[in-house]
Amino acid sequence: MTASDLAAPAADRTAADSRRSGTASPGRPDRRARARLRALREQPGRLAYLTLVAVLFFSGFPLYYSFVVASRDNSALATVPPPVLPGANLVENVRRVFETVPFGTALFNSVVVSGTVTASVVFFSTLAGFAFAKLEFKGAKVLLVSVVATMMVPVQLGVIPLFMLMVELEWTDTLWAVIAPGLVNAFGVFFMTQYLRGALPGSLIESARMDGASTFRIFWQIVMPAARPAAVVLGVLTFLTAWNDYFWPLIVLSSPEHQTVQVALSTLSGGYVTDQSLVLTGTMLATLPLLAVFALLGKYMISGIMQGAVKG
Repeated sequence: MTASDLAAPAADRTAADSRRSGTASPGRPDRRARARLRALREQPGRLAYLTLVAVLFFSGFPLYYSFVVASRDNSALATVPPPVLPGANLVENVRRVFETVPFGTALFNSVVVSGTVTASVVFFSTLAGFAFAKLEFKGAKVLLVSVVATMMVPVQLGVIPLFMLMVELEWTDTLWAVIAPGLVNAFGVFFMTQYLRGALPGSLIESARMDGASTFRIFWQIVMPAARPAAVVLGVLTFLTAWNDYFWPLIVLSSPEHQTVQVALSTLSGGYVTDQSLVLTGTMLATLPLLAVFALLGKYMISGIMQGAVKG
């Protein structure tokens, strides 16, 4: 028997003793070392933080510079280099905005239009999504495909017949002309259908039916609470779209007392020489309600997106 044969059992006993005592052999890291190495690999590096800072800077700088311009007069923009710090003319510019156009009325009109459209889209889209996702009826797939197909039609193709319809209804130059076309949209129906297919168990609906609940009661007491995360996401997106809508209100609204905020902003930019400080002051005021909506519903929107992603 050679010396190597005698050394092999001794090495095996040493490795076994080291494993029992919690220490690893020099060539093989223990579990704690592997866990620390895995944690270091999962932590974001400097490049990730630098990327996030750069994205935040480029995303927030236009909003900050709008505030800078809104706090100065129009002549300050021609200076070289341009100003990067806020000035002292913000209150004066805000006063000029409300004196030039009925901006307070425009803000109120936009709140009414956007709030009504958002509530209607969330309610009817959830109702239609529940029908397409969980109720069985003839032609459901054909109807859903037909609804989704309307998303491929450009909005501009329907402007003339839609305007003729508003003339027949005598709704021109009223807020109803802006609200009515947006009460339901195809994206909301498709979005809620896809969400409810995975988020709402069919057994829960069957149990409610066995207890004698009607279809609308099931929708109101079971479907609506289950659809709340997706409803918040859809509501925020709908409010943002309705608030920023400019093309259709410009066509159908003519009197200043019925204008929405985007049409009022276009009035501020009229004239031979555009007062950029005045326009950006109005833009900043028009952005504040959107920031308020995101501040109130931002965390619910993110949780709704993440919940939908996990369920998907």
